[in-house]
Amino acid sequence: MGGVYSSERMAGAFAYESSDLDWCEDNYKHSEHVVEYFNTISNFSFLIISPVMLYLLHPYAKERNLAIHLVWIMMIFVGLFSSYFHMTLSFVGQMLDELSIVWVLAAAYSVWFPRKMFPSFIKDRSTFSRLVLLVTVVTTLTSFVKPTVNAYVLNSFGLHMVYTVAVEMRCCTDQKVLRLAKLAVALWVLAISCWISDRFGCSFWQELNFCYMHGFWHILIGMSVAYGSTLMAYLDATHEIPYSLPGLQFWPCAEWPVGLPHIVLRGTTKTRKQC
Repeated sequence: MGGVYSSERMAGAFAYESSDLDWCEDNYKHSEHVVEYFNTISNFSFLIISPVMLYLLHPYAKERNLAIHLVWIMMIFVGLFSSYFHMTLSFVGQMLDELSIVWVLAAAYSVWFPRKMFPSFIKDRSTFSRLVLLVTVVTTLTSFVKPTVNAYVLNSFGLHMVYTVAVEMRCCTDQKVLRLAKLAVALWVLAISCWISDRFGCSFWQELNFCYMHGFWHILIGMSVAYGSTLMAYLDATHEIPYSLPGLQFWPCAEWPVGLPHIVLRGTTKTRKQC
């Protein structure tokens, strides 16, 4: 009997609308197989941005550390799992969506968190990365205790990242870098505003018959991550591989002030000074 009960619970976790979360968009409005249609298809922005950012950041990752690619590889999974979640609103989909974000944050903290902001008892990045891994594993396990609060906890990390950017920018005088930082923060503010508006202002959007703010959150947060990760990568390259002479450009056209930002390396290991 125990095995049958466990099987039923497992099947229930995969069932449509088994999650406690339900966003503002009308369910099954455009398809009988997709619960939240626009929230589902808006995740394809991750599947477009992530491979492009993998390609654009490859020269920097090759020079610095190929583990940096983990951030954007995991962002692909964020897009896939979030699509599955909004397509089904299942409990399993919710957990896959939220936990993939946890591991993206872990990867980003491990490779880009400024060394000067490490806790005093940590002396090197490998130790810091092991600490991040431990915290991430614990967070993964505890996320099943109260799944409904996971989204709020995850968004709180955004505030810490904004604080980190603010600390890093205090001594920066490069207008191009400052502009990138302002754009990254502005995109995050717009994204989080859409998330909050969808969560707590649903009745207002229903009156306007425009219940798509969570879908815009997906698009804006993907752009914010692209801008923010490039900023952190640039600062990391400046501190850790200064011989590479990092610079900032936008894709698809370097002369455009908008697009997907990326790092160009004007120096190589051949220009590194040997002691």
